[in-house]
Amino acid sequence: MAVALDVALAHLTNRKRQTLVSLTGVVLGVAFFLAVSSLMRGSEKDFLKRLVDNSPHITVYDEVRQGRPQPAELRWPDAAVSVRNVKPPRETRGIRGWSQRLEFIEALPGVRAAPVLTGGAVLTFAGRQQAVSLSGAVPEKMKQVTTIEEKMIEGSLDALAADPNGIVVGQGLVDKFSLHLRSTLNVLAADGTSRPLRVVGIFRTGNAAYDEGQAFVLLKRAQALLGREDRVNRVIIQLADPYDARDVAQTIEAATGYKSVSWVEASEDILSLLLVRNVIMYSVVSAILVVAAFGIYNTISTIVMEKTRDIAIMKAMGFHARDLKRIFLLEGLIVGVLGSGLGVLLGLVLMQVLGQVAIRPPGVSEVVHLPVWWGAEQYALAVTFAMLSCLAASYLPARRAGAVHPVDILRGAA
Repeated sequence: MAVALDVALAHLTNRKRQTLVSLTGVVLGVAFFLAVSSLMRGSEKDFLKRLVDNSPHITVYDEVRQGRPQPAELRWPDAAVSVRNVKPPRETRGIRGWSQRLEFIEALPGVRAAPVLTGGAVLTFAGRQQAVSLSGAVPEKMKQVTTIEEKMIEGSLDALAADPNGIVVGQGLVDKFSLHLRSTLNVLAADGTSRPLRVVGIFRTGNAAYDEGQAFVLLKRAQALLGREDRVNRVIIQLADPYDARDVAQTIEAATGYKSVSWVEASEDILSLLLVRNVIMYSVVSAILVVAAFGIYNTISTIVMEKTRDIAIMKAMGFHARDLKRIFLLEGLIVGVLGSGLGVLLGLVLMQVLGQVAIRPPGVSEVVHLPVWWGAEQYALAVTFAMLSCLAASYLPARRAGAVHPVDILRGAA
């Protein structure tokens, strides 16, 4: 092995220019692989964080995934006569026994849950009207499953517990109605029930539709306004690990009977798009390393052609074909190891520079920094692909060197 390493190093140092070109190709390939993948994965992580953190990991609805069969169908499944257009009995919508179901959900490991009653209402103030989605919540539980408390610019959710007639509205509605903290507005429910409520909190999420069309009140107040005493129609859930959402949702749905939708199920089309984007990204950045591998192949192939007589002499001296293959594979391995190491260092520099880039999109007051992901997976992937590319590029020349017949070469040289 020591002799093979000495010969491999001699071949590479004797052709400094070609070796440097091949090495530069690997260095740039690894560096750009890391830079591009860190940006793409960083943007993906940032998007998923915004998607996951700003919405429940799981939502339990007051409905079933499939309609319940009629009693006659259960009693006589093969009956000759079927009864159609049978309407189920009219009942008040909501999750039955929601407090017991909430206890079961909260008992699951890593689960935080909050009951919510959501319905439509109309807010009126100084002759202006605005339809909103009115959500009744329990403040201490709501803070555990949403980021709305972090978005408060005045007041707080806890003010709802202190003032049963309080309401929390968005900045968009405040601007539209010229409201301020402690303003009083009327809330008109669908059944005509009207009640004055006092603004005790103002939030701003940056989503114009949400800031203008969402309002929060105390759960008991929402139940009274919407005519659903002791009912909720949502249980929103946050998990310690968001990627467990699908399995936990299935467990909850099987136990409660109510439709439980995870964020993975709700965003399936977006996740599929991200997967396709990653495939395209890795294909493009891997092509850089493939191009660099051609440089290595060209360098080692040239060495094999120029050193054919030396190879024949080495075989005549007792070197086996596997020994010669090892020499040229070592050349590819040396270029790969040096190129990967220097490429990782250059990639870290590029990632650091990209992380400092600040962008201010048109119409946005906040400065946005490029999201850079520093995960160890991408380093391992870049180095692995670089090494495989270098070894694959050196394999064919090494195989050709091992197949040299010393008698034919030496006879021709004589």
